[in-house]
Parts: sequence; C-alpha cells; structure tokens
Amino acid sequence: MANIKRKETKQRMSRIVIHQSTVYLCGQVAADANKDIEEQTHTMLEKVDTLLIDAGSDRQHILSATIYIKDMQDFAAMNKIWDSWVPEGYAPARACVQASMARPELLVEISVVAAQIKDQQ
Repeated sequence: MANIKRKETKQRMSRIVIHQSTVYLCGQVAADANKDIEEQTHTMLEKVDTLLIDAGSDRQHILSATIYIKDMQDFAAMNKIWDSWVPEGYAPARACVQASMARPELLVEISVVAAQIKDQQ
C-alpha cells in the first residue's frame, strides 16, 4: 500500500503531497496579484520556500519546476527574480509556458516537485 501524506488538504486539492520522499506542491501564485511581474514572482517563490520547509525540503532539492506566465513579454523580468532565487549549481529541470490564468490579474504561477531531505510529521 502506498504511503501518501497530504498537508493542508481541502476539497479541491492539497497544498503539499509527499510520496516516497518526493514532495509535490500545488501551484503557487503571488501574495498580491495587483503587483508587477517581479513582485509577483518574488512573493510566489517565498510561498514555495515556506511550503518546502514545511515538507522537509528546500530550494536546493527542487527536482522540477513548471512556470506558467501570462505574457512572454514578462519572461526576462520573471527570470531575473528566478535566477537570483535558485542557488547556483542547483537549477532544477524547468519548463515555462504562456498560459491563461485563473484570475486576470495573475501574471505567473509555479508548480514544484522536490526531494524530501527530512521526514516531517
């Protein structure tokens, strides 16, 4: 039987799912969707940090990231924040696609898979 741990579970989704020391985060968006792409990216990544710590991981153990961006004209500005956030030598596999967002003011969203480095209760 699979040992799957879910955290912050609601009807629609769990914010964190852990299976066999792999951490899956639900999509994360900015704390304030009325800000520009740089601020949205920054606060989105802060939320990723918080969830990873809660799951027993960190940004050095991210395996893959999928970034959804509303407008590719914001790609360079988003990457500026991303590049300063990812520790040198620990870049995950990554995809970035242009996408329609759930709310029109959202400019960026990220989905992350990471390795768990310590078991969290």
